[in-house]
Amino acid sequence: MTVVDAARAASPSRSRGRDRAIDLIRAVCIVGVVLLHAMMVGVEVTATGPAFLNASDGAWWIVPLSWALQVMPLFFVIGGFSGVTAFRRARARGGSAREFVAGRIHRLLLPAVVTIGAAGALLAMLSAAGVGADLVSLAGFRFAQPLWFLGVFLVCQALLPVLVRLHESAPLRSLGVLAGLALIVDVARIATGVDALGFINLAFVWLALQQVGFFLADGAIDALSRRTRAIAAAGATAMLALSFAGGIHSPDLVANINPPTTALLLVGVIHTALFSLYRAHVERLAQRRVPGALTAFVTPRAMTIYLWHMPVLLSLAGITAAAAMTSGMPLPPIDGPGWWIGRPLWLAVALLVTAVVARPLSRIEAVRAPAATRSVRRLIAATSVGAAAVALLLVAGTTAFTATAAVALLIAALRLARTPVRSSRVTASSLSRIAEGSPVRVGAAGGW
Repeated sequence: MTVVDAARAASPSRSRGRDRAIDLIRAVCIVGVVLLHAMMVGVEVTATGPAFLNASDGAWWIVPLSWALQVMPLFFVIGGFSGVTAFRRARARGGSAREFVAGRIHRLLLPAVVTIGAAGALLAMLSAAGVGADLVSLAGFRFAQPLWFLGVFLVCQALLPVLVRLHESAPLRSLGVLAGLALIVDVARIATGVDALGFINLAFVWLALQQVGFFLADGAIDALSRRTRAIAAAGATAMLALSFAGGIHSPDLVANINPPTTALLLVGVIHTALFSLYRAHVERLAQRRVPGALTAFVTPRAMTIYLWHMPVLLSLAGITAAAAMTSGMPLPPIDGPGWWIGRPLWLAVALLVTAVVARPLSRIEAVRAPAATRSVRRLIAATSVGAAAVALLLVAGTTAFTATAAVALLIAALRLARTPVRSSRVTASSLSRIAEGSPVRVGAAGGW
């Protein structure tokens, strides 16, 4: 019996339904991301017009806020948990790794087509309306910033079947290699002073955290004694504090994302150990009405909320600036007493409008994936093209032109991930069915 098998045998099975604790934590993570980004939105109106600023630049409060709301490490752990659980269920039903990857590509990229297309159209409208080029460019830059997650998560999920095999054959070794490579990259970045080296950890840090999610899904973490898990959380916290004190990592955990550092691995260990320790409490909480309603709303809309929260925040910032300019009333200075007094209302409006926007748009996220391609090469190409679309917006900025190019790349990725439709064979019976108004099966793809 392997370590993985033993852990599964020791842990309670949750295979018959969704894991309420995991779903609740995922929902809380999504809300945390929206709140963090909403806090960072600053609006000023100067003699030259409105300006959108990062309110957290140089602010004292970003450090403690980042400790509370830096949930991305836990989000990738949960992504690993959910991904391996879904993959194993599909595999038990006779599904293939190709079908799993194609489904993930579809679920992640289809909503992005609509969001990025809408953002490009809105930027074009702002330019046509005479809004300053600098302001339009800044809005495009702010829109693209959170999209790094889409590209990285796409690659992580596409590699999941391969990493699951490695995990099932050598769980500790596979995690150790990924964490070790992340550490090597971090050491090289610090030793050379070349921050660009740290972007290699867009792979190793997030893949390692996804791999931690496999252990959580196996029950290996829950099977550890409470003392062991508490020591792991305390030890990771101590190491994180020492790295702050020694200047190895910034105490601002938001800064540790760009580029990713090994501080995020320690945060992931802390969050995962604490979740495991208090999992029973979280499960009971998830059964209550309000947390249950939050989970029920966010779970089927997670990607839609993530993709649309930044356009919502930018739109609210624009409306705020326009209202101030029209009324002539000055906006409170960022970080001033008036600004802080208005923050609760601002955050509440941001959450409410994001939810209102996400409700109808989540139908796109729920569209069923078409038949998956049987070609591994096409899936590799689809993942690469999808990631390239995101990289284009991050590197070149979001404009009407780059958004159009990104949408074209995303559509190409979606087409690569599905079974090619062959329409060359049209028989007499097919023509007869068309004349009768009946549906016709097209080629070998099984489409209608």
